[in-house]
Amino acid sequence: MTVPQHQAMYQSRAAAVAASIGAGDGTMTYAELRRRGASRRQIDEATAGGRLIRVRKGTYISGGCQPAILTAARNGGRLDCVSLLALLKVFVLHPGAMHVQMDYGSTRIPARSQQLVRHWRATEVEHASLVAPLVEALAQACRCQPPRAAIATLDSAWHLGLVDEQDIAEVFRRLPRRFRVLRAHLDRRAESGAESLMRLLLRSQGWTVDVQVDISGVGRVDLVVDGWLIIECDSEEFHSGWEAGKRDRRRDLAAAALGYVTLRPIAEDIMYHPERVLSTVRAAIEHRELMAGVHKFATSHTKARPTAR
Repeated sequence: MTVPQHQAMYQSRAAAVAASIGAGDGTMTYAELRRRGASRRQIDEATAGGRLIRVRKGTYISGGCQPAILTAARNGGRLDCVSLLALLKVFVLHPGAMHVQMDYGSTRIPARSQQLVRHWRATEVEHASLVAPLVEALAQACRCQPPRAAIATLDSAWHLGLVDEQDIAEVFRRLPRRFRVLRAHLDRRAESGAESLMRLLLRSQGWTVDVQVDISGVGRVDLVVDGWLIIECDSEEFHSGWEAGKRDRRRDLAAAALGYVTLRPIAEDIMYHPERVLSTVRAAIEHRELMAGVHKFATSHTKARPTAR
C-alpha cells in the first residue's frame, strides 16, 4: 500500500468512527459556512435554534452532538484516548477527566483545568475532525492506563470489531518499544474488560487459564482454571434480573454435576479490588489441593493396611 493510499484509508476509517458517534460533520468556520451559501442571518438563526453550536470565535459544529465531543471542541481539541474509547463502548478502567488531542500551534486555548487532560501530538486526521483516529486513541490509552488495563482496552476494541490485526500492529508501532511485551497477552475472545483483567490476574499466578470454553450441558463459560475451576465475570449489564440469575444458577448446577466448581466475582471487584478476588481464588485452589492430598494419603494407607487373620 502506498503512502497516499494508507492516508486515504486512515482518514476514511477515522471519518467512519466519527460518523458513528454523531461527529461526522466536524468543525466549520464562519467563512466556510458563508462559502457554502449560508447567509449571516441563516447562520444566526441556526445558532439560535440549536442546529449549529458556536464552540469558539468563528468556529461552529452541528447541534445535537455528544456532550463529550462538544467539550473537546470548546477546548480547541478533539475527543481522544479513554474518553473517545468510552464513548465507543470500548472498555477503559478509569474514564476520569476528559482527554483531548491538541494540534501543535493551536491558539486561543482555554485555561488549564483539572477536568481536562491535553495530549499534544501531530495527527493524520483532517483538521476539522472532532475526534482523534481510533488507532491513535488506543495508543494514547495504552500510555494513560496501567498495563493490564491497556491490554483489556485493546482486547475490547478488537473483540468489538473496531480494529483488526493490522490496526493492532499499528497501535504498537506508535508506542515505545517497552510496550511491545503487551502484544503477546492480547486475546480478542474476551467478551468484557473484567474478563480480560481476570485472565491476566490468574495467569500472573502461574495457573493454566482457558478462555471462552464450551462445556457440554453447560454452555460457554468465561474462564476455566487448571481444568476444574470455572470463573464467570459477572457484570450488571449481562447478569442483572431474576431471569439472568435463574439461568446462571442452572448453569452452575450443570457444571457441578460434571465436577466443576464455579466462582462468580463481580466486575466491580475485579477492577477495583483485584487482590480480594485473587485471594478467594487462591484459597479455593489451595483447598482443592489440600483435599486431594488428604484423599491420596487415605487411599494409599487403606491399600497398604494388612488384612486381619
